[in-house]
Amino acid sequence: MSDSTNPALLTPPELEMADAEIVATASAAELLATGIDVRFAKQVLEAALLSAQDPLPLAVLRRVFEPDLGTPVLQRLLADLQADWHGKSVELVRLASGWRFQTRAEFQPWLERMKETRAPRYSRAVLETLAIIVYRQPVTRGDIEDIRGVAVSSQIIKSLETRGWIDTIGHRDTPGRPALYATTKHFLDDLGLRSLTELPPLAELEGVLDLVDTAEAASSALAQSEEEQPAAPSGSANASSSGD
Repeated sequence: MSDSTNPALLTPPELEMADAEIVATASAAELLATGIDVRFAKQVLEAALLSAQDPLPLAVLRRVFEPDLGTPVLQRLLADLQADWHGKSVELVRLASGWRFQTRAEFQPWLERMKETRAPRYSRAVLETLAIIVYRQPVTRGDIEDIRGVAVSSQIIKSLETRGWIDTIGHRDTPGRPALYATTKHFLDDLGLRSLTELPPLAELEGVLDLVDTAEAASSALAQSEEEQPAAPSGSANASSSGD
């Protein structure tokens, strides 16, 4: 497979229409002309999306209705449902894999307090490797090493694959046929994006990596300080109490 055939760079079929075109796919009059109960149809979609674990693509949502409503009508129903939830703590969004309900970003700090385990923190090496794959995909491990100037451990690649953010999409037609890595729809879903075109400019990531360096330095300094701190003399508490 050549570098130019990376499926991760292709826009999913359900994302080919611009947002402005979604509303134009079916007017309110056209919805009424279909003879469907618009209010009930939106409730069905709402129930399907709220009960789903993962984003639902249009192909799956179309199977909910019999007879099939068709893409234009379904797009209009989803746009109306999205408007119904506008301004609430939960919103309906369109991602790379389909549609889903999710909590609004501004409420995440409060929701994080309920989690028993914190999200994993990644080193600069992992984030640099991911950034290279994101912005230069498809790439081989050798490509990543050429750009970073250092070797890339198998553990870094494995951690990104385990998270579901990258996958092997083929092999380069060169000696050894090295694996070609690219990002997945799951990666875009986790970032709340619909396609790679919505990614921020690469220059903006430098600030993120600088914050990672600062956090790593602070964590290292704290660990060193704890190691160097002298232990309290044994029996000091007893000696203090005996003098009372």
